[in-house]
Amino acid sequence: MVKEIQFQVTPEQAVDSVFLSSRIKNDLGIKTDDFTFQWKKRSIDARKAAIKINCTFDVFIGEPLPVFDAEFNPGNVSESPEVAIVGAGPAGIYAALRCLELGLKPVVFERGKDVRSRRRDLAKLNKEMIVNPESNYCFGEGGAGTYSDGKLYTRSKKRGDVLRALKWFVHFGAEYDILVDAHPHIGTNKLPHIIVAMREEIIKWGGEVHFETRVTDFILENGSVTGVELNYKEQRHFENVILATGHSARDVFELLHQKGIAIEAKPFALGVRIEHTQDVIDTIQYHGRKNDEFLPPSSYSLVTQVDGRGVYSFCMCPGGIIAPCATAEGEVVTNGWSPSKRNNPYSNSGIVVAVYPEDFENSKDPFVCLDFQKEIEQKCWEAAGKTQRVPAQRMEDFVNEKQSKDFPRSSYQPGIVSVDLHTVLPPFIAKRLQQAFKDFGRKMNGYLTNDAVLHAPESRTSSPVQVPRNPETLEHVSVAGLYPCAEGAGYAGGIISAAIDGMKCADAIAAKYAGLKNN
Repeated sequence: MVKEIQFQVTPEQAVDSVFLSSRIKNDLGIKTDDFTFQWKKRSIDARKAAIKINCTFDVFIGEPLPVFDAEFNPGNVSESPEVAIVGAGPAGIYAALRCLELGLKPVVFERGKDVRSRRRDLAKLNKEMIVNPESNYCFGEGGAGTYSDGKLYTRSKKRGDVLRALKWFVHFGAEYDILVDAHPHIGTNKLPHIIVAMREEIIKWGGEVHFETRVTDFILENGSVTGVELNYKEQRHFENVILATGHSARDVFELLHQKGIAIEAKPFALGVRIEHTQDVIDTIQYHGRKNDEFLPPSSYSLVTQVDGRGVYSFCMCPGGIIAPCATAEGEVVTNGWSPSKRNNPYSNSGIVVAVYPEDFENSKDPFVCLDFQKEIEQKCWEAAGKTQRVPAQRMEDFVNEKQSKDFPRSSYQPGIVSVDLHTVLPPFIAKRLQQAFKDFGRKMNGYLTNDAVLHAPESRTSSPVQVPRNPETLEHVSVAGLYPCAEGAGYAGGIISAAIDGMKCADAIAAKYAGLKNN
C-alpha cells in the first residue's frame, strides 16, 4: 500500500528521520513498523518568524521503497538517420539523449571546448582578463549553465515534462534531492561530472560529439536545409538540424540573416548584478536567524512595476560568486553562480528592467535589441578601463546619484571600478532601477543598504533575438528541416526549459520520420 502525507515541521525536525518516522506513523494511524517513506516535495515557509518546512512524503506500507526509474531508454543508433545538433548546452545534450531513445543518431557540433578544458580558459578570463571567444562562460560543453550556477527550476510547468528532465540529471549523477526540493540546484562544482557522463552515453550508443567545431554555414536547397559547413570547411549532409546555440551566439544570428532565414527582435531584460553578504539576506529572510545549520542559505525573488515596466530579480545565487561572462573582447558582462553547498559569504542577483523592440525607433530591425545589448556592454567596458573589470557603485550611492568612493568587497575576481552607473545605463533603465531599489527596500527591510554593491551590466538574461518556428512542427517558418531551439531561438529560459525544448525538437523530427513511413 502506498500513501501520500503532507505536514509542516521545524527545520530541526525535518532532518530527524526518527522524528519523521514517528510523525508519519501517528498521522496515518499505521499499526505496524513495516513501512518505509521517502521525500516527495520539500520547501521552506519563512513567512513568519517560526520558520517551517513543508513536507510531502510517499509512504510504503508493507512494501520496500521503489527502485529509482529515470525513464531513460536508449538504443544503438550508429546506423540510424542522422540529426545535426548545433550546440552542446542543455538543449543540445538533451536533444541528443532523446534521439538515442527515438532511434535517431545525434551528431553534436560544439564551437567550444569540452567541459574540463573550459576551466583553463575560465581561469585566464578571471585572472588574466583574457577572453577566448570560443571558450568562456557561455560557449563550451554544457553551455552557459555548466559554469554559471546550475539552477534547475522553471517558472513555467507548461513547457513539458519537468520531472522527467530532472530524473535524467539524477540518472547521470545528480543528487536525488533535486527531485524533492522546490528550487533544485546542482552547483557549478558538480555539473561538469554530470555533463561528461551524458556525453559518454551519447557516444556509447552511437552518437557523435565534436568540440571546437563551429557551424559556419547552412546549406539550403529549395527551402530546406540539406547540410552544414564547419569551420574547417568540411560540409556534412543532414536533412534535419536542431539549432541550439544559446543566447550569446551572435554570429549565428548574423549568419541566419545573411542567408535570408527570418529572425526577429525579441524583448529581453537588462540591468545590474547586486551583491550583498549572505548574512544580510539570511537575516532578512529568516527573521534574524543566520548561519543556521538547519536552514540553507536563503534566496529571494523580487518584482515591482515602475512606470508601467517590470523590474525584477533574475538568477538569484545564494552563497554565490559574480563571474565575468563576456564572449568577445571589447565588452563586459556579469552573471552569477553558486557551488553545490552555496557556502560562499556573498549573495548575488541580477536586478533587471524589461526591454522591448518598441523602445527604439527602428523597432522592426531584427538586431535592434541585440545592438542595444552590445552598446551597453561596450560602454561598461570602456568606463571600467577597457579590461574585464566592471563598473560598480554602492546601492544607496546609485539611488542618490553619487559616485562611490570605496567598496566593502566584491566576489567579482577581475575587479571593479567606481563608476556612476547613470553614465553607462540609459535613463529608462537607471531611473526604474532607482525606484525599484526603494520598493525592494520596503519589501525586505535591510535590502536597501550602501553595503550592497551593484555590478554592471547584467545583460545576457535571455536572447534579444527570436528565430521564428512553426508551433506545430517546430521547424523554422520558412526553412524545412531547421529546428530553432531553446534559449538562443527564444523558446526557453533556463537549464530545464532548454532541456525540455531540446527533447521536444527531437520528438518533432521523429514524428516527421514516422509520418513519412506511414505515407
